[in-house]
Amino acid sequence: MEQFRVGTRGSRLAMTQTTTVAQALSDSSGLGHELITVRTDGDILTGPLAQMGGTGVFASALRQALFDRTCDVAVHSLKDLPAKDLDGLSIAAVPVREDVRDALCSAGDAPLTELPDGAKVGTGSPRRAAQLLAARPDLQIVDIRGNVGTRLARVRGREDAAEVSTQAPDAARGDLDAVVLAGAGLRRLGLEHHISELLDPGVMLPAPGQGALAVEVRAEDAVGQAPLAMALQAYDDAAARLETTAERALLARLNAGCSAPIGGLARFSEDTDGPAVLQLRAVVCAPDGSAVQRAQAELPLDAAGGSVPRAVELGTQVAEQLIAEDSGLLAHVIDT
Repeated sequence: MEQFRVGTRGSRLAMTQTTTVAQALSDSSGLGHELITVRTDGDILTGPLAQMGGTGVFASALRQALFDRTCDVAVHSLKDLPAKDLDGLSIAAVPVREDVRDALCSAGDAPLTELPDGAKVGTGSPRRAAQLLAARPDLQIVDIRGNVGTRLARVRGREDAAEVSTQAPDAARGDLDAVVLAGAGLRRLGLEHHISELLDPGVMLPAPGQGALAVEVRAEDAVGQAPLAMALQAYDDAAARLETTAERALLARLNAGCSAPIGGLARFSEDTDGPAVLQLRAVVCAPDGSAVQRAQAELPLDAAGGSVPRAVELGTQVAEQLIAEDSGLLAHVIDT
């Protein structure tokens, strides 16, 4: 293999993320690379993501390209991947994680607490919508889609945000008081100046996997001493791997996907005077924000090894706490 092919969605954010990953793997392996643009269901279909099946809507075509050997590597936003791994494929690397927080981008840079009564806030995420309403029941949530620039331009005073004129010239502009986007995506695009407030996880827990990328390959290409396999192993970040493993285990046990109003955030910490610790917080919200269920736990990690199984154990444990409460909320939001 003198070069490897990297599958990516065609959006500006996806291309930026994929190019960063591909270049890092090329530098480490000494191999060249080629970007292969793949159109996914999420790029083609219209309407709310939750009504498209949500989970995997941006990932399935990239994964099929791996099986078809159209590409050798696929780069995903980890939060877009179904919680259960797919036989024959391997998430070979989870690089260093970006900021996990959700970003409020508002007219006049008003923070969430200072948005006007009845403010219109745009998001395509049931998780964000539910937590916004839990914090501010007076808000009007508007379902939005489109690339980052298109969504930013919906905010009053940000009508000239990047990408709108070339990719969505007929999209609505300036009709909202704020939108909520992933802070990591804005930073990767160099659009952090649009961030009015990074929402504290105590107010809005991020989606499991948010801020992290998943580098997926065919399972046989993730092992051994080949240059690409070695580069993937070196590119994997231990903390990001453990945190996202716990978060994905939470979703897997709950049998939930990205269309459910569920947030989860794991944090890895090391202490020179004691064992490393992995903590996980989770929230389940009624879609209208009227009810909220929370759970959390932490586990020490054995320095001798076995950390990834412990991360799975932690995610499962927190999910079991939510299930044991049997409030009816969990079953309702997963069924819907």
